[in-house]
Amino acid sequence: MQDATLQNITLDAERALYGLTGATLSHCTFDGPADGESALKEGRELTLDHCVFRLRYPLWHVSDALLMDCLLAHGCRAAMWYCHRINLRGCILEEDKAVRESHGVTLDGCSVSSEEFGWKSSHITICDSTLSGNYAFLDSRDLTLSNVDLDSKYCFQYTENVKLDFCTLHVKDAFWHARNVTVTDTVLDGEYLGWYSDGLTLINCVISGTQPFAYCKNLTLVDCRMEPSCDLAFERSEVNASLRGAVTSVKNPLHGSIRADSIGEVIRDEQAESGSDCTVTVGSAVQ
Repeated sequence: MQDATLQNITLDAERALYGLTGATLSHCTFDGPADGESALKEGRELTLDHCVFRLRYPLWHVSDALLMDCLLAHGCRAAMWYCHRINLRGCILEEDKAVRESHGVTLDGCSVSSEEFGWKSSHITICDSTLSGNYAFLDSRDLTLSNVDLDSKYCFQYTENVKLDFCTLHVKDAFWHARNVTVTDTVLDGEYLGWYSDGLTLINCVISGTQPFAYCKNLTLVDCRMEPSCDLAFERSEVNASLRGAVTSVKNPLHGSIRADSIGEVIRDEQAESGSDCTVTVGSAVQ
């Protein structure tokens, strides 16, 4: 089917519109007793406006699609897998595993509640949106988030080439084993941030949570502030950090330099000192 315009219809059959190309769907609903899967599988060049999806796997292998003000509800499991160039504007995603092994996905003004969102994908751009759900963005690359409120345990694990600005992260941990990540003007509220990362850079960020930045390589913090909950920071890390305000404690940094207005305690365990040459400066005094 090509060059179709479908409005105000309800579809529940298996592969109801398989391979649909060059079509516009407006105020359509994918739901019903037939409980059919994969409604728009292999679709191309689609515009979906105010559509509702409640059936599984509706947009697998779809490319060049625009979704506007659509609802992907709880029953719509794993909606977008193996997709290319998908643009979502003002959409609500309530289903788990929403995006996987997809490339060129853009979300603008969306609300997402999805466990395991954005796995093994690339070139994902999200702006002016909220996102909740654990294990977001596992093993993905080329990610850009701007003005995003993210609530996700264990997010950005094994990611590469990531940029965040003006975001708020409420996390358990984030950026484990991540590579080439730049975070600017962002609030990071979590625990065990950035462990085993390589090339993590934070600029003008506010950081809270215990034991941040352990076993890091090429870690850079520029004009960041650590909240009092931040303790035992930088263990066995290669770090260059300039910090505003008070830091509760620093533990066994490995290489580089740390400068802060105040540090409550610098812990240097004898067994961890071998090979360590990191300088720690409080105000103008080296500790």
